[in-house]
Amino acid sequence: MSDIKSYAVWDKTTRIFHWINAICVTLLLCIGTIILNANTLGASDDGKVLLKTIHVFVGYVLAINLFWRLIWAFMGNKHARWGSMLPMGKGYIASLREYVTEFLNGHPKKYLGHNPAGRIGVTLLLILLITQATTGLVLAGTDIFFPPFGGWIQEWIAAPGVDPSSIVPNARELYDEVAYEEMRAFRAPFIQVHVTNYYIIAVVALIHIVSVIATEIREGGGLISAMFTGKKVISGTPADIDSDTEQDE
Repeated sequence: MSDIKSYAVWDKTTRIFHWINAICVTLLLCIGTIILNANTLGASDDGKVLLKTIHVFVGYVLAINLFWRLIWAFMGNKHARWGSMLPMGKGYIASLREYVTEFLNGHPKKYLGHNPAGRIGVTLLLILLITQATTGLVLAGTDIFFPPFGGWIQEWIAAPGVDPSSIVPNARELYDEVAYEEMRAFRAPFIQVHVTNYYIIAVVALIHIVSVIATEIREGGGLISAMFTGKKVISGTPADIDSDTEQDE
């Protein structure tokens, strides 16, 4: 039987990002669901504004956290960097094919960082979250006039003689009707992408959770606990180990 060894894998910054991200996505999906069904739930106009305000503040945390993770992909340890996250590189397709085949046979290779299939999931999640954060920032400006685009939107739709800074949600008497309709047309595709992406993220997040659990069962190694401790406990030799990998014990 192969020796069981502990390896330091996920650095503290990566772990903190992961859990902030998980909390924010969960909150945003829940609040977003309420917003989408606000009329059915009988929410007042003020209630809708409050929901959107909370949604935006959580969205800011997500966006800042995501931005920092993209920077950390240039600065973190080996497993936190782009080279270990993206589904590319020399021999990647072969390693993916081999991993999937062995996974289905019940004897997958063990990896310290993301396995070849996991890289696809991580990349997809990053693309979806970047898209959601970007469209969300635009909608924050058009719906409740929050930064970074809110000031520009206020200037756009303010009626003649109205101070743009006085523009608030649902105060149609302060809006230039033509400009307001133009703004609504401008934001329409952002709403469509944001809402569609919301459903996709919900499905992908569920698949991610199921995949993590399945991988934990098939491969072991403490995949889930490693996002708390930073360490994986693996028997045998991991497929992505090298001379720079730190063995913890």
